[in-house]
Amino acid sequence: MTRDPGGAGADGVAVVFGAGGGIGGALIDRLRADGRFESVIGFSRAGEPAFDLLDEPSVARAAALAAATGDLRLVVDATGFLHDAAQGPEKTWGELDPTALARSFAINAIGPAIIMKHVLPLLPRAGRAVFATLSARVGSIADNRLGGWYGYRASKAALNQLVRTAAIELRRRRPTAICVALHPGTVATGLSSRFAKDGLEVQAPALAAERLLAVIEALGPEQSGGFYDHRGDEIPW
Repeated sequence: MTRDPGGAGADGVAVVFGAGGGIGGALIDRLRADGRFESVIGFSRAGEPAFDLLDEPSVARAAALAAATGDLRLVVDATGFLHDAAQGPEKTWGELDPTALARSFAINAIGPAIIMKHVLPLLPRAGRAVFATLSARVGSIADNRLGGWYGYRASKAALNQLVRTAAIELRRRRPTAICVALHPGTVATGLSSRFAKDGLEVQAPALAAERLLAVIEALGPEQSGGFYDHRGDEIPW
């Protein structure tokens, strides 16, 4: 865990899960520079205490620790998985593998769902509070015209449904709170830079963080349960 005190007039706590990643680290840096929160807390596998997305007790501990610091006004889940040395996105149904699919769903859908399980009940009952998770445009079923990337597409589509469902329950319990899925665009990180194509805008992590936080800042409760890109445009389900 990393903490940073805010400046004068700062309010509440901002939390980033997945702070060790490119976007997560950039979000932490930007939030600290803004000084609008009393504390900025980042959780990662290499942090203290260690946060493991696939270990529910560690998720519960992290959420409780953050909430004990102050009112949770912003929580961003910046976790996600596309590929590594052992697994990459499938180009055809012939490459589908049950173990690989289960891993994609565990990291991209189930892990964030467990974060929501432990974070959303801790959001303040009054005032503005936002939970945002990083999804991906390829998780849009309506926007899927190229095919491929079965596990990543399907797991992000599942994440979008989980966010939508959680937002409905959240609205009944905390009407002023917001729960959304955000598409950060293509960012120069290990997750997506390998797949950047000519003519596609590739953002530096710092720019991606700035844009995501600007979108979050502009959201209202009526947009809870939505799916938005880094420009603030709504993405079809």
